[in-house]
Amino acid sequence: MKKYIFPVLILLTVTTTANAQKGFKPLFDGKTTKGWHTYNKTDVGSAWEVVDGTLHMNPEKKGKDGGGDLVTDSEYGNFHLKLEWKVAPNANSGIIFFVNENPKFSQTYLTGPEMQVLDNDGHPDGKITKHRAGDLYDMVKSTSEPVKPVGEWNKAEIISENGNLTFILNGVKVVKTTLWDDNWKALIAGSKFAKWEGFGTFKTGKIGLQDHGDSVWYRNIMIKELK
Repeated sequence: MKKYIFPVLILLTVTTTANAQKGFKPLFDGKTTKGWHTYNKTDVGSAWEVVDGTLHMNPEKKGKDGGGDLVTDSEYGNFHLKLEWKVAPNANSGIIFFVNENPKFSQTYLTGPEMQVLDNDGHPDGKITKHRAGDLYDMVKSTSEPVKPVGEWNKAEIISENGNLTFILNGVKVVKTTLWDDNWKALIAGSKFAKWEGFGTFKTGKIGLQDHGDSVWYRNIMIKELK
């Protein structure tokens, strides 16, 4: 009977993994930038390269007009987003959502809230409250900081469901708040976005990966649309 133990364990592992990801679809195929484009453009800037199954923002390849934030081709409302990220020393980036793609807005962050991606110890933003990794940028401070050291992969999740917003970092729930109600309006009013027309008002939008001029990697990007 021993010869059947190992195959059964493999089958159980594969089944468990499949069930854990049920309903999720990949936003990144690990080989191309299909499904993404630079904000307010039709192509992808040359600084975004696909390397070893990752989306890498490589500032050394920026050149003229070679960067910019990446956004999904599709828009999402209620969703559960999962991905992994890591940063180079001193790097800054962000996962932006509910991005309204419109020529009247020059940047993704003018409309979309952000989960901060950061080297907390090396980047100046690490000294600013609500600007550290896992924070709802400039709006809500993380309840804890389970972020991994620079160069290690972090697992991030953003869940937006019927006006409830949750951030999870490395399996720990770090932010929980409500969207579009009086509480949300108060958070915006107390932030740098207070006078930004349209910020945080859109209930559907694109997912964005920020080019902040630093080296950052993303992989295993997937999303589940919620009812």
